[in-house]
Amino acid sequence: IRDVERSRGLGDVYKRQIMSILTRSKVTEIFCIADDFCKEFEKSTSELLLKEEDFHPGGNRKCSMSESEIITILVCFHMGQFRNFKHYYLNYVSTTLASDFPDLLSYSRFIQIEHRVIIPLMMFIRLIGFGTCTGISFVDSTKVAVCHNKRIRTNRVFKGMAEIGKSTMGWFYGFKLHLVCNDRGELLNFCLTKGNVDDRNPEVFNVLSRKLFGDLFADKGYISKKLFDTLWNEGIHLVTGIKSNMKNQLMGMREKILLRKRSVIETINDELKNICQIEHSRHRGKANFLMNLIAGIAAYCLFEKKPSIKYEMEDTYGQLTMFG
Repeated sequence: IRDVERSRGLGDVYKRQIMSILTRSKVTEIFCIADDFCKEFEKSTSELLLKEEDFHPGGNRKCSMSESEIITILVCFHMGQFRNFKHYYLNYVSTTLASDFPDLLSYSRFIQIEHRVIIPLMMFIRLIGFGTCTGISFVDSTKVAVCHNKRIRTNRVFKGMAEIGKSTMGWFYGFKLHLVCNDRGELLNFCLTKGNVDDRNPEVFNVLSRKLFGDLFADKGYISKKLFDTLWNEGIHLVTGIKSNMKNQLMGMREKILLRKRSVIETINDELKNICQIEHSRHRGKANFLMNLIAGIAAYCLFEKKPSIKYEMEDTYGQLTMFG
């Protein structure tokens, strides 16, 4: 097996290569993709949705900006060049991109209406952003903390939603993001749960295991005989390491090597947090938290360069050999 990109950690050069892709042509490309999708989505759902005047007579006026423009602005922010959305909107979108968005709203109004595109953006990720299963998949979860541990008792925004959980990095207050990706670094599915939900939860895997087949590689936190049997009956082979107090199990050389390449999904978690910025403590509303998370995942799906592995199988003298 030969790594196309270094999966363990992100160097400064790799980060600059990802963050430098947000050019004016890239903004136009993202808008064209989003606009084509929104037109098809509106065409297919117009007959199924209730009309606004039926349940909001005289209210909920139509926004001057299109859904594709809102999606473009949200996704471009998570490409990694900006850390603060207000600064990005006022000093980049309102100035540099003003000619590209003639009906641009004020910052406060944009924050109020951005949640309207949550359903189109979710469908955009599922239909366009997700990759296809190749028979080699990786699963992992990462914490999404919403505040510092010292402010858990005083946090009111997520009261009743977020929970205290523990990860390999310690205790946190917030949520867990469960991800599944293939060997090309493409996301296959994701699930957001409270911070105290176990990684082996059957309801979580009911979502993650859709359209999966072949080998599913995970860390030792996913060791479970019941989970292994459930996935096996669905045509999925769960491959994990073993703990020091467990009996040794036979494992093929292919599974051993690919199990070491779990750093692919760990790198994806790192990119989502440090480049797409899905985790920060400045949320002032639940809807905006979800929009920030979903837009960050959508931005990652549009990255041209993703962490991946590449391997070749060769039949030499009647034996199957793997080259790295």
